[in-house]
Amino acid sequence: MSAILPIEADDSSPASESKRKSYPMSSPPTRSSRLPWADAVFAFLARGAAVLTLSLLLGIIVSLVVGAWPSIEKYGLSFLVRSEWDPVQDSYGGLVMIYGTLMTSFIALLIAVPVSFGIAVFLTELSPSWLKRPLGIAIELLAAVPSIVYGMWGLLVFGPILATYVQEPLQAITAGVPVLEALFSGPPVGLGILSAGIILAIMIIPFIASVMRDVFDVTPPMLKESAYGLGSTTWEVVSKVVLPYTKTGVVGGIMLGLGRALGETMAVTFVIGNMNQLESLSVFEAANSITSALANEFAEAGEGLHQASLIYLGLVLFFITFVVLAFSKVLLARLKKSEGTRS
Repeated sequence: MSAILPIEADDSSPASESKRKSYPMSSPPTRSSRLPWADAVFAFLARGAAVLTLSLLLGIIVSLVVGAWPSIEKYGLSFLVRSEWDPVQDSYGGLVMIYGTLMTSFIALLIAVPVSFGIAVFLTELSPSWLKRPLGIAIELLAAVPSIVYGMWGLLVFGPILATYVQEPLQAITAGVPVLEALFSGPPVGLGILSAGIILAIMIIPFIASVMRDVFDVTPPMLKESAYGLGSTTWEVVSKVVLPYTKTGVVGGIMLGLGRALGETMAVTFVIGNMNQLESLSVFEAANSITSALANEFAEAGEGLHQASLIYLGLVLFFITFVVLAFSKVLLARLKKSEGTRS
């Protein structure tokens, strides 16, 4: 049975032509150019801001190299592996400070990342609606506490508790065990690398947890609801849906916390012990960090090798932060590449 198609009427009559002429197509509105120089000024200012930032970065590097040049000229790269720091004998090495900085930051991340992840998962997936807002505000308020308050609390309150209820029992349990005995050795005063690392962890938890919570909230609800509809548990949804979708933001939050830990000064100065000689690798051993050494000695250091060595430490800290940033960029690039391969 053949379909009968309607025949379109010829629309070439004079009436139709006059109708089309009476309703012409409107042209796009013309752009008014009241300030023809505005775009040029904006581009100049934006370009100037970028150039100014790069110039400041280059100026900081040059000033650090110039200030540290006497120490660089005398010690070279051996400064990084020398453990002696003796202003009386005018002999310096940065190994103790570098080790203290890296070790305290590592301990801080080791504690802060799982805790921050748990806080973010609880706030986004498990917390009742009436608790989300006040708990989130309370966690963010921890970031507003001055670092010197954390340091004083660590010295006067947390240090004695750590020495009495953690260090002494651990030393009693691990007595006679070759490796663990050396790892937990040291006078029970509550000051040292572990104490500084825990204080740093408490300080960076609000930063990492806030970033993780925000990026977890960005995950489309449809993806999570689909996973729940297929019978997935909360952990399966978080590990197989939320984390793959937000891994860039999670890594960024962790790097933000690491940068905060590497650059912290006052809190670490209170609780690390400020010892320039490292006698053992115990986590309870009093040590020093780059930032605390600069805070304690730079004001009293005279011109010469002592001041140059302190500036050399600042240059090393700058290099460490640059390496951390570069590593995070490489890690994110590999994550994106592996995601493309899987897809």
